Amino acid sequence: MTAHHPRSMRLGRIAWGSVLVGAALAVGRWSSTREGREVDRELFGELNRGHGQDVDRVFFGVTELGSLWAAGAAASALALAGRRRAAASAFGAAGVTWLVGQALKRAIERPRPYEADADATRLLIGPPAASSWPSSHPAVLAAWTGVAARELGLSGAPRAALTGLALAVAASRVYVGVHYPSDVTSGFLLGRAVAAVWPAGRS
Repeated sequence: MTAHHPRSMRLGRIAWGSVLVGAALAVGRWSSTREGREVDRELFGELNRGHGQDVDRVFFGVTELGSLWAAGAAASALALAGRRRAAASAFGAAGVTWLVGQALKRAIERPRPYEADADATRLLIGPPAASSWPSSHPAVLAAWTGVAARELGLSGAPRAALTGLALAVAASRVYVGVHYPSDVTSGFLLGRAVAAVWPAGRS
């Protein structure tokens, strides 16, 4: 029974990753319906309308933590701390997630909020280049933190804190006006899917 345990763990992770991918695609499909678009725009308006300068500063400050540059910087810090295997694995997952996200953006080409309705959008950062769905920032960070947490053997509060950071970045992308809620939800789920199926590092 013990001999089959690693294989069953891998199969379980693949199954969970497939569920997450399915959920991400389902969110994207639903948000393209008339009802889904209405809900998406309503939720976007509630978060994007602003909640004071202090909240503006917080979300403006955290939003780029989901960039590929930030993932590279975090991986470099891990490597310098002597955790090179974890750094390479986490950055590899982040990079693959970014590539998948860019391919989906080109296939879907969903307009960003400020493109669909500039008058109803409060844009706090420079307009990103690619299209809206899925959001790559929460995807990249969710993949990075998921793999890093596993490679570092984190559990409990540290793992929850990393998940919370990825969710904060997801919320920030809506707050600063560059994504709809469905974009960031799908992005987060895709990032977690990549983390689930990403091969465990070897000593």
